[in-house]
Amino acid sequence: MPVPFAPENPSVAPMDAASQHRPRPLPLFLEMVRRETAGAPDRLAAALAGLRRYQQAPRLVPPPPAPVVARAGRAVLRDFGVPTAASAAAPAVLFVPSLINPPSVLDLAPDRSLLRWLATQGLRPLIVDWGTPTPADAGQDVAAHVEQMLLPLLDGLDGLGRPPALVGYCLGGTMAIAAAAVRPVAALALIAAPWSFAGFPDSARADIAGLWADAAPAAARLGLLPMEVLQAAFWSLDPVRTVARFEDFATRADIAAHVGLEDWANDGPPIALAAGRELFEEFFAADRPGRGAWTVAGRSIDATRLACPVLDILSTTDRIVPAASALSGTLNRPGTLHHATRLSLDLGHVGMVVGRHGPDRLWRPLRDWLLHTAAG
Repeated sequence: MPVPFAPENPSVAPMDAASQHRPRPLPLFLEMVRRETAGAPDRLAAALAGLRRYQQAPRLVPPPPAPVVARAGRAVLRDFGVPTAASAAAPAVLFVPSLINPPSVLDLAPDRSLLRWLATQGLRPLIVDWGTPTPADAGQDVAAHVEQMLLPLLDGLDGLGRPPALVGYCLGGTMAIAAAAVRPVAALALIAAPWSFAGFPDSARADIAGLWADAAPAAARLGLLPMEVLQAAFWSLDPVRTVARFEDFATRADIAAHVGLEDWANDGPPIALAAGRELFEEFFAADRPGRGAWTVAGRSIDATRLACPVLDILSTTDRIVPAASALSGTLNRPGTLHHATRLSLDLGHVGMVVGRHGPDRLWRPLRDWLLHTAAG
């Protein structure tokens, strides 16, 4: 007979808990835990207890999705602007999220939504939702995502009377740089966005190359790169901090506040095969963006020739996208852009956006800069 859930029976999660296989892929996660806690049985026990608490924790209802105002292929544009006459005249800010993990990190919960907060601050935030690729999209590389989805959505905002600002997060920032190089935009803000992939540690690039070598044959048969491969790549960049989070979950009183973020990190659709290949082979291995050799819309993207103001927000403690890979490292060279501003934070890759210090240290400076630049 079915076993009812009860706190006394912790092997069964409630209906609104995470699927039991999270974190994905669970076997690799458990192997990482074993490796990182070798010789420390107390740490191993804490990490496994934290894993159990995470899997059993109830989930909050996510905010309702913002309305769709435009489409380009499978991608849609969601409008977070407050529907008033004043907001219709507010400067538009188009957010470009990564292809990896859902865009919901920018709208995680009512009290942790950068997008909904900006909508109350005199701006009109919109965001690209990339949708879910199918094997029919296998030939769509990262550049094609810019050409076939991001640029058409950007062009559809021509009727606003002035170009929007772009804000790119993580790999979305890499793509936003390309868009800003081939289309007029009011401003470009980057959040934890890599550009010079040679700035990643050699050991991390070697680990990522090994993951791709193992995954490429299966991905080629699927026409897609599963999210689990990308998650394993992230874990390889920062295994110590990943395991430490679950150790902390074992005793943390406010675990509910962190469950949604951990779910986000373990969710997401696959990416198209060609996008995965370009990411691993042309970005991480060959550093084509950083060398000015990445071609988008028939143009080699030279970030040093961007015509718009640039704000590069990076973290000095980010192990997912190290500060050495940021665009501003390139722009600080003699003879390059003089209208780039760099904001360095000692917050994590995700914590800078949704952590308790994010509103004061990232949200407000970003708002002030956007109001100054996007409003002309």
